[in-house]
Amino acid sequence: MDFMTILGLLLGCGAVYYVMAQGQITSLLFNLSAAILVFGGTIASTLISYPFKIIKQAPKAVKLVMFPSKRYTASEAIDTLVRLATVAKMGGIAVLANEIHNLRDNFLIDGIQMIIDNLDPEMIRENLEKEIVFTRRRHQQISGIFRTMGTYAPIFGLLGTLIGVVQVLRNLADPTTMGASMAIAVTTTFYGIFGTNFLFLPIAGKLNAHSEEELLLKEVMIEGILSIQKGEIPLIVERKLQAFLAYKLRKRP
Repeated sequence: MDFMTILGLLLGCGAVYYVMAQGQITSLLFNLSAAILVFGGTIASTLISYPFKIIKQAPKAVKLVMFPSKRYTASEAIDTLVRLATVAKMGGIAVLANEIHNLRDNFLIDGIQMIIDNLDPEMIRENLEKEIVFTRRRHQQISGIFRTMGTYAPIFGLLGTLIGVVQVLRNLADPTTMGASMAIAVTTTFYGIFGTNFLFLPIAGKLNAHSEEELLLKEVMIEGILSIQKGEIPLIVERKLQAFLAYKLRKRP
């Protein structure tokens, strides 16, 4: 479980609840009609905006935010590549076939298989870099779902406010119904802003962070795979990958 995600949700919801409780408006802001309008409308507009093949990946993305997949860290990836370089230096490239079943990253497995198959280094780099491009595009599509929802939610909040105002104007002669109409007008705006800032945009941001981390590891793996194919000694491979990782991290904004 991602501790920072849970902590952020608890702090954010706790801060909002504290302010509501201090103003004694906690019960007033829990409005089912407003929630249906904002979240139902947001989901409906998002379904219109994206094809099903992208939408169906959204639940997996939410699960990833809460429970990140177990993948190599930067240090683990470098250690693994150095170990593979040691095996290749001692027994030759062909011996790496015995190590593939110990790897848990498909990208790395594909790269090692390519050097076992004795493909040209430029072809290996081109194929693996294409995989990075496709992965980045796929990740951007998924995070874009939640960024789009973050755009729609405040608009539906505003729509609810307009509906509430219209209801108030229709019932000026009946003061007993004005309270319910004003409740919808206010709470829809609340749900729209809350959904955007505590759900949709944070999910998109966390997915982007996971994506950048994964793509950086893939870039490190490409350099390590090509170094192994060149027959570089493990110490050189390790220092080269650490320098490459430090360079990439410095280039990040």
